[in-house]
Amino acid sequence: MEGKAKELAGVVQGALLTRALTPKLSPGASYIATDLNQPMLDYAASRQAPDSRIKWRQADALALPFENAAFDLVCCQFGAMFFPDRSSAYREAKRVLKPGGHLLFNVWDRIEENVFADDVTNALAKIFPNDPPRFLARTPHGYHDTALIRSELEDAGFSRVVIETRAEQSRASSPRLPAVAYCQGTLLRNEIEARNAGKLEAATDYAASAIAHRHGSGEVAAKIQAHCDRGCGLSVGISRSGTSRHSAATQQLRRFRSEADMNRIYEYAP
Repeated sequence: MEGKAKELAGVVQGALLTRALTPKLSPGASYIATDLNQPMLDYAASRQAPDSRIKWRQADALALPFENAAFDLVCCQFGAMFFPDRSSAYREAKRVLKPGGHLLFNVWDRIEENVFADDVTNALAKIFPNDPPRFLARTPHGYHDTALIRSELEDAGFSRVVIETRAEQSRASSPRLPAVAYCQGTLLRNEIEARNAGKLEAATDYAASAIAHRHGSGEVAAKIQAHCDRGCGLSVGISRSGTSRHSAATQQLRRFRSEADMNRIYEYAP
């Protein structure tokens, strides 16, 4: 049987990914999509057509509510960098995998390799020079050291770790879209409002103008780069890739499905 997996790193992205992957699931596949946040799961489920193969369940990646050796594939999209204890999360993934099972996950590369995020971070540093908001660099783009990733995976019991780095293009119809996405659609918003609650719109506008100054006022495109993990048996592979329209996990899963048969699929996000 063939199977697919998606992650809910972001609710809309997760819902879109589920819809994209569902047609590729075999009739006998079992697919469990989870998130730590129940409202996020509820929203994602509301965007997905009913399907008996797919179950939605609240779960903590550090303490998965599943029996040992339950799944052929564990998958997490752009979530590992948010785990408060990545080693514990990797050990839990290993625990619920069947012998010969696979772990697939991805994380963003350093912020300098992700141009729009870097543009926004640099722009905000000019608005708040005494205390620049560094959420994007610190957290989403803070887990990019491939030697550290390899070490943490091996410590959790995975072997033959493979790391691949790929770059794609992130595209938006206007400079304001990435500015709003980062300044108002991530936890960067909290950091902006903590410095000056009345400056959120002004900060967003300034970030948009910085992107426009560098990339133009119409449709914009810039480099984006990330790591995605893929493995079989006791091996784990990591590759870095991603675009704003086609997730790295989706690309890796499409490549991955030709390499192994899947019966049960478990997908999680932090």
